Amino acid sequence: MHKHYNGLKTAALFGALWAVLLGLGGLIGLNTRSAAPIWIMALVGVATTAYGYWNSDKIAIRSMAAYPVTEAQAPQLYQIVRELSVRANQPMPRIYLSPTMNPNAFATGRNPQNAAVCCTEGILQLLDARELRGVLGHELMHVYNRDILTSSVAAAVAGVITSVGQMLLFFGGDRRNSNPLAMIAMALLAPFAASLIQLAISRTREYDADEDGSQLTGDPLALASALRKIEQGVRIAPLPQDQKLVNTSHLMIANPFRGGAMTKLFATHPPMKDRIARLERIAGRPLN
Repeated sequence: MHKHYNGLKTAALFGALWAVLLGLGGLIGLNTRSAAPIWIMALVGVATTAYGYWNSDKIAIRSMAAYPVTEAQAPQLYQIVRELSVRANQPMPRIYLSPTMNPNAFATGRNPQNAAVCCTEGILQLLDARELRGVLGHELMHVYNRDILTSSVAAAVAGVITSVGQMLLFFGGDRRNSNPLAMIAMALLAPFAASLIQLAISRTREYDADEDGSQLTGDPLALASALRKIEQGVRIAPLPQDQKLVNTSHLMIANPFRGGAMTKLFATHPPMKDRIARLERIAGRPLN
């Protein structure tokens, strides 16, 4: 397993995120007489992110128009999730289905006691039981690794940087003692850098969930096979670029949208071929 390396990468990325924030704070201190409006906006951003963290399961489920299912309605799904939950010594999450042919799945919730697992109807039709088990192991590890907290903190800090950058454009301070072009460049580039670092944190957590999920299932090649099928399925049935779905997409096993050059730059998921190659290395042999 390589969790410790990914953990160090996540810590380093958070360090870079805070460095950008402190750099903006230092610029504000040098070039403005009052930073109060900026920090008020920043607090609003943090409060909004905190609300999203506490209600992450409800927000994600609503965005996918998902509905709860009973064990009688989805016996295989319940069987797999129950087996993996028992193996991880964690409580059984709530289970939902989303009425879309886009092959995807996600688990969400601020902790295992408030977790929910959602599969699309498309992924249930596309994958066999072994591959579905690999996907669910990955998704459950997002909850067990507290990745909702990690992504929420990253979003909060990135949101603060964006708010500060926007306010800096309007409240530039005493321009007699500052370089206006440097301030404008910092105000524009800092949010861009923060977004890229936030996305890098998300991609690092995906690698962790792949590896830890494979350890939970004991079958990394099952997840590799599932990811290969899902990548093809998403091309056939991508989700529309609705903002609610965009906001939820980082939770899913794979990017649910049709990719492009700019989409790849701002992707919340690592390249599928890299994820599959890592899983094959964990298994010690390539997928046939």
